[in-house]
Amino acid sequence: MLCALIMAGGKGTRFWPLSTEEKPKQFLNLIGSETMIQMTVNRIKPIIPLERIFICTGEMYVDLVKNQLPELPYRNIIVEPEGRNTTPCIALSALVITRYYKDSTMVVLPSDHLINDEEEFRRIILESDNFIENNNNAIITLGMEPTRAETGYGYIKCSEERNKSIKNEAIKVEKFVEKPNKELAKEYVLSGNYLWNGGMFIWTVDNILSEISKYSPNTVESLHNVQDVEEEKLQALINREYIKTEAISIDYSVLEKSKEIYVIPSDFGWDDIGSWEAIERYTEKDELGNIVIGHVTSLKGNNNLLVSSNHRVIVEGLSDIYVIENDGKIIIGQKSNVVNVKELKKII
Repeated sequence: MLCALIMAGGKGTRFWPLSTEEKPKQFLNLIGSETMIQMTVNRIKPIIPLERIFICTGEMYVDLVKNQLPELPYRNIIVEPEGRNTTPCIALSALVITRYYKDSTMVVLPSDHLINDEEEFRRIILESDNFIENNNNAIITLGMEPTRAETGYGYIKCSEERNKSIKNEAIKVEKFVEKPNKELAKEYVLSGNYLWNGGMFIWTVDNILSEISKYSPNTVESLHNVQDVEEEKLQALINREYIKTEAISIDYSVLEKSKEIYVIPSDFGWDDIGSWEAIERYTEKDELGNIVIGHVTSLKGNNNLLVSSNHRVIVEGLSDIYVIENDGKIIIGQKSNVVNVKELKKII
């Protein structure tokens, strides 16, 4: 039985001031009419019903989840008392899922990614599920075909020369590599043997708990009673025991050490909407090359990024700038420096 875990605890600091700690990017309408988390749930819902979709998030975001996903069962909101990276999040969620769906397979998805070809995405998820059914000890990750020498993503190196004529073949992973510099990124793309790491995984619940127990034993040991405790005592147990888990990412705790990791090369129009540059790639521009989002009027200027959430903003005769407004904070700068906008938070 296939279940989904959507991780929605991030704070989205790269999109400040539009994304704030109180309302991070997964709860914002960055592209289109739906918020990022709504897009993620609606994308997977045709193959996994809502009762088997779980959201792991922080306590301060529970009301946002309930408001944006009102049909999601309340039991499916898994509440972290504090953020401790992805290993505790995945272990806790796997244990909660086993309360209701034993012997299940889970697909783990970030809450804030863009996927253009959703039908192809779902087909690959189902193909991965079939692979796991026949290889219970395997971990599948989805590797995105790189379209540019991107320095903002991690990469996955395939363990053998890829046969690109075989579509979506599961290939053994040689290693995961950190975000490279520009020169390394160019080498990776030219080699044809590296894929972008999209942070999406498929595994059996039993296998991932076994792997975390092997490589991060305190984490599962601290939380093992989650699967059996009475419902009314569940959150109190989580609040008490979660602090004892190891605060480490799943990449470092399991993926760099596990022996049975496979990647399925995927091409479904994926992007990690993690920066203002990403918004530029997917937002329609006006006739002067401006991106205008929200209560903004642009006069005569060109090649601007103009975003306003609450107040009317009028920009006249200026070009190559960004203006970002949210909750009364207005940040203005050269568009070429928008990548550094989050650093300004330290001085406001």
